[in-house]
Amino acid sequence: MIIVLYENEDWLMPLVSSLEKKNLPYQTRFVNGGQIDISRTPEKAVYINRMSPSSHTRGHMDGVLLMREYLSVLEAHGMPIINGSDSFSFELSKVRQHSFLEAFGIQTPRTIATVGMDHFQEAVKEMKPPFISKHNQGGKGLGVQLFQSQEGFLNFLAEDKYENSPDGVNLLQDYIRPVNQHITRVEIVDGQFLYAINSSTEDGFELCPADACAMDDAFCPVGEESDTGKFQIASEINSETPIVQQYVAFCKHHNIDVAGIEFVENEAGEIYTYDINCTTNYNSNVEDKLGFSGMDVIVDLAEQRWHEFCATKNQ
Repeated sequence: MIIVLYENEDWLMPLVSSLEKKNLPYQTRFVNGGQIDISRTPEKAVYINRMSPSSHTRGHMDGVLLMREYLSVLEAHGMPIINGSDSFSFELSKVRQHSFLEAFGIQTPRTIATVGMDHFQEAVKEMKPPFISKHNQGGKGLGVQLFQSQEGFLNFLAEDKYENSPDGVNLLQDYIRPVNQHITRVEIVDGQFLYAINSSTEDGFELCPADACAMDDAFCPVGEESDTGKFQIASEINSETPIVQQYVAFCKHHNIDVAGIEFVENEAGEIYTYDINCTTNYNSNVEDKLGFSGMDVIVDLAEQRWHEFCATKNQ
């Protein structure tokens, strides 16, 4: 049995299609708050965690809070989980992402994290323009704003235009100007490089590649719009690319099953990694050109974990 824990129905169909294609038994469970009977043994299954850090934008912040606790209960009972608590902790905190990436030798942009809007305002004195603001718990580039001066940032706050991060932790970060006006996203599943895509930054920062994002986000085009060049296969990136090898090793070290890791290259050829997405989504137009599905790979992993789990229990 495979149980999909989700909060966004619009992101569910590609995964369900892959499960049905393989004729695997599954259930989908919507999670947005609720209760956990800690003394009760969870149902024996492989659990796929599809809770996004952007859940609060759909009114599902309670789902994030419940999922954080529920994953620990599942793990305590030995249930196999795709993107368990280790992955989820990275998903919910860019502070954690940047700290562990740096410790692993992967360069990230200089970042100052603040708690409390007074400290957020004070931190700008340490920033050299241009710089960006960012949510610690983000998603789809929400909360990201480019500033060309400290005065512009202070005026933005004074006009009450900044929306606080859902966890109350806000970041100021050096802006890395892309050499080719795009960022690159590397997709990894179970320590395997799938592919990479380039996402144009010409129109803004909200660069989620998922088809469903287009319903609320003009920076996630679908259909004919996705052929305009917003998302393109990064054919120059492969499994032998040094940064990809670092990402694969990082994911293995930190028990991250599924990840879309984003980086930007500046004019000097320096690579800065700035985001890890563990509830990754895939763009169907890109995958049609590649001839395979990332969700199929995730489902294959879930099936493998189920067989391993059953074999262990039968010993």
